[in-house]
Amino acid sequence: MSPFSQIKAVAFDLDGTLIDSVPDLAAATRAVLDELNLPLCTDDMVRSWVGNGAEMLMRRALTFALESAMSEEQLQATMPRFMHFYKLNLQQHSVLYAGVEAVLVQLKQAGYQMAIVTNKPYEFTIPLLESFNLNQYFDLVLGGDSLAKMKPDPLPLQHILHEWQLPAEQLLMVGDSKNDIIAAKAAKVASVGLTYGYNYGEDIGLSGPDAVCEQFSEITALLKLRDNATEQ
Repeated sequence: MSPFSQIKAVAFDLDGTLIDSVPDLAAATRAVLDELNLPLCTDDMVRSWVGNGAEMLMRRALTFALESAMSEEQLQATMPRFMHFYKLNLQQHSVLYAGVEAVLVQLKQAGYQMAIVTNKPYEFTIPLLESFNLNQYFDLVLGGDSLAKMKPDPLPLQHILHEWQLPAEQLLMVGDSKNDIIAAKAAKVASVGLTYGYNYGEDIGLSGPDAVCEQFSEITALLKLRDNATEQ
């Protein structure tokens, strides 16, 4: 039996899955480094650093710039400045990946419940979704600080299963990072790994998702969406 045959709900990662937000994150990161008179990073560097939340992004950026690990005190002193600059750059350069909205429309029409499960702070997640008019598609939005733990911990997916009273076989996790796949496996839910996002330069297939897609639009074929649309 296909791991997708019983799916009734889909949880999506945000950065690197629905939206390419690296340009905004990179601009904010460079602004912090510039303020500290440290060497600046490139967009590609930031692309390889994102995925574990804002603090880890800043930790990786400062480690690069200082060429050594920084203290926890240094990191915490820097975070308000990063948040400030990210607010200034939020939605300025981000772009929606091809096919995303069309698939979300199809899923919504077919009766699937949909959620966002991102490690991005919640305060940035909602404005970013609203800027692309995507908020209308999601019944639940979880940021990296919405619960006690974030991906790769399974807690966000377990929370969805509890809130929606679903067995694990009815939830699908779609993401671009090994954090998404690890969380899905730990929650015993199916997963789809996307090849075009941010995964620290690693092949997403190495994490062992149930399917690997090069394009977002391939999700509809996995779910046999046309058939499901008449059944649900």
